[in-house]
Amino acid sequence: MSSYPDKIVVASDSFKGSLASLEVADAVERAVNEVFPLCKVIKVNVADGGEGTMDALQQTLGGRKVNLTVSDPLGRPVEASYVILDDEVTAVLEMSAASGLTLLSPEERNPMKTSTVGTGELIRDALDKGCRKFLVGIGGSATSDAGMGMLHALGYRFLDASGNELSPVGASLSFVESIDVTNSHPALSESSFIVACDVKAPLYGPEGAACVFAPQKGADREMVEVLDNGLRHFAAVASAAAGRGSSALPGSGAAGGLGFAFREFLDASLEKGVEMVLDAIHFDDLISGASLVITGEGRIDAQTLTGKTPYGVAQRVARQGIPVVAIGGSVSIASGQAELAGFRKVVPATPADMPLEEAMVPEVAAENIYKAVLALIK
Repeated sequence: MSSYPDKIVVASDSFKGSLASLEVADAVERAVNEVFPLCKVIKVNVADGGEGTMDALQQTLGGRKVNLTVSDPLGRPVEASYVILDDEVTAVLEMSAASGLTLLSPEERNPMKTSTVGTGELIRDALDKGCRKFLVGIGGSATSDAGMGMLHALGYRFLDASGNELSPVGASLSFVESIDVTNSHPALSESSFIVACDVKAPLYGPEGAACVFAPQKGADREMVEVLDNGLRHFAAVASAAAGRGSSALPGSGAAGGLGFAFREFLDASLEKGVEMVLDAIHFDDLISGASLVITGEGRIDAQTLTGKTPYGVAQRVARQGIPVVAIGGSVSIASGQAELAGFRKVVPATPADMPLEEAMVPEVAAENIYKAVLALIK
């Protein structure tokens, strides 16, 4: 670097399979301290709204983890958790903890039968504990129930043409004729929801929840058609009950239509995952006055530039005119792409001749990052 830096901020995602976000930051800090011992290093735990977001926000903002037994996607008991931040009013949830695809074996995956009830049970528990602000990640779902399960756990009832209550699963979508909101949780009216959502799919249609994502959750071609028709039908009934008509908006098809339920019934704001995280930790304030920001993730490629953590960090940093560099375990984007995305440099940490298996060993990955940063800032 051309001058002695006063402050360097490290805001990297995890290197999946090797190092957590703060472990990456520790390796960077070691290199900075060696070259610039008087430089202040600010280590920020960041994520993109997916796995690890809850822990990232807790470690940055403080808070306590709440553990409880809820329903898994097939209604069986499962242990799940969420975080109440130190302000005692903000809850951070990952829907995959209760309604995620990884909770089911491949043979059990069937979006006609799965439900988001467990996610609603997490929210209900947080409401009962006084939380009124919710930050929710909705990646990795096993469901295509348009959020009926979540809403059911919050007191909503879904009725067929005869007034009978329906089970809140994907197979019921086509049979919902009315929605009873009279027993919805009273605290919902004074609560706000911000949902991390990088999926742009609408609720139904060729690019919707069923056609694009249901096959990954165990649906065959016939199920996809039934679910898509059901989501279309449900959207009309829900819009009559809630009045927002958000089924065509990007993100409404996320998590099998859970994005739609959050928007339509809970007036949620859907944001890019990394934007939600950066806003929550007041990232713009943290980087103010920095000489350099260092970000990164395990693999920096074309997917990085679609809105993953390093890209989101770079966009924020650019607003303040601060140089930003990215460190990747591996890098497969051209320098021109990196510059257009706002990076001063993108640096691979792993030596070209090192086998991937060796590079993934945590101690080796940390040493590689340390050496890459050392070479960068000397």
